[in-house]
Amino acid sequence: MRRAMQALVIGGALLPAAACGAATNPAPGAGGGAPAAPAPGAAAPSVDGSIRSACEALGQVYGKNLAPVAKALTDLVAAQRSPGDDKAHLRQVQQSLTAFAAAIRAATRDSTDPQLRADGEQTAKQIQAKAADAGFIRGVKTDQDVNTVLGPTMKQWLSPVAAHCS
Repeated sequence: MRRAMQALVIGGALLPAAACGAATNPAPGAGGGAPAAPAPGAAAPSVDGSIRSACEALGQVYGKNLAPVAKALTDLVAAQRSPGDDKAHLRQVQQSLTAFAAAIRAATRDSTDPQLRADGEQTAKQIQAKAADAGFIRGVKTDQDVNTVLGPTMKQWLSPVAAHCS
């Protein structure tokens, strides 16, 4: 049951990432004609190749790094339920979050869009700070807490870079 829930949460978190490249690369024949006009006051979608490339790289980052974060958090919760030392699981969560932050930084640093680079750095720093916060990580005590971190919390952390790709 826990694995099924984990798969649903990860799938839900990856769905926005899958759309990352789709915003600038519609499927052939999709759209049925002229592209939709942006909403009044909204910025027009960028066709900058470096943004498209960064968005595709971010999609790969999400796909590669969310599963290890989810597994590490799930293992930590299981370790906390039984007596014993959870330091190894805490380190695993920290390492998976640190790797995720580094991958976001790498995926955005070569963009020609200075705002995307800044947002990538901001996102990476935020995730890196959470990785260093043992209190935050140890606060994840239930499967629901894992779902919250992988759902709304992760979405909030990633929102600066996701805004460029949606």
